[in-house]
Amino acid sequence: MLALHQLSKTFSTPQGELHVLHHVNLTLKQGESLALMGESGSGKSTLLHLAAGLDTPDQGSVVINGHTLSALNETERAKLRRQQLGLVFQQFHLVPSLNVSDNLRLQARLAGREDPAWSAYLLERLGLAGREATYPEQLSGGQQQRLAIGRALAVRPALLLADEPTGNLDEHTADSVLNLLLSLVKETQCALLMVTHSARVAAPLDRAFRLHHGQLQDAR
Repeated sequence: MLALHQLSKTFSTPQGELHVLHHVNLTLKQGESLALMGESGSGKSTLLHLAAGLDTPDQGSVVINGHTLSALNETERAKLRRQQLGLVFQQFHLVPSLNVSDNLRLQARLAGREDPAWSAYLLERLGLAGREATYPEQLSGGQQQRLAIGRALAVRPALLLADEPTGNLDEHTADSVLNLLLSLVKETQCALLMVTHSARVAAPLDRAFRLHHGQLQDAR
């Protein structure tokens, strides 16, 4: 579902070249979950952005569900993101002017893949059934993140990319949100690549790697 081949990325800084990724190789199969760990500034988010096609590598390739991103133009990459990817971030990025129902269905509508029955099921699983007319500011942090997860999964993506999805939540709420995320990932059989700094959060996932000095190391 996701393959990173010899991925390298360097940034220019006032102190000189910063080599963030060095010939990174990674594969992720359908239905598999993988935690990407590492210290702040180790390049975790950079790798996630490259996997999403939001940035381009200096060397190497990213293949999503058989599509090599470098072979696509920007319009084609944007279409692939809409239809094949789900994105969840530490910040919820909900649209304040849209209610729960419209936030949930937003990505699926943009992708032309809205399924009312699936959306209704997601609302039930998210614990937000009956709150369709509620706006994000009226929700708790945990509810907002559950809604963000539902929005990402409403399109039934092949690959879900999550960047510190529990980072803004207290431990109890984080555990609840993580359990829901993993349960829905299992149901949809999408692949999950999740960035986290926490070994506790990474523990339930199928595999875990640590990014250190630009290279991946098995964290288990």
